[in-house]
Amino acid sequence: MNFLNFLKTLCRSNPGRELHIIADNLSAHKHHEVQEWVKKRRRPSLHFTPTYASWLNQIEIWFNIFTKNVIKGGIWPSKQALVKQIMQYIRSYNQSSAPFRWAYEGIPLSA
Repeated sequence: MNFLNFLKTLCRSNPGRELHIIADNLSAHKHHEVQEWVKKRRRPSLHFTPTYASWLNQIEIWFNIFTKNVIKGGIWPSKQALVKQIMQYIRSYNQSSAPFRWAYEGIPLSA
């Protein structure tokens, strides 16, 4: 269970800190073992994005942009070269980025 291992690692690497983890509705995030583990601890809190609202998940939007601009079709001679390119992209993106501008006005699409 990778997600549970991630949560355990996160808690170990942040001793004494209250942790708020925002997750989508992937079944692994809501698995009964994950829920039981979180319930037995005070520090981690799981918060879920609304079902069928991936457009609210800003990180999904960013990863889509990142994948198109960096990962798709990429070939790297080493892991270090990949990490270097990723970090350069993140630095560049952060310097030139602006908040996402929502275009949806709450009006349902008509047929």
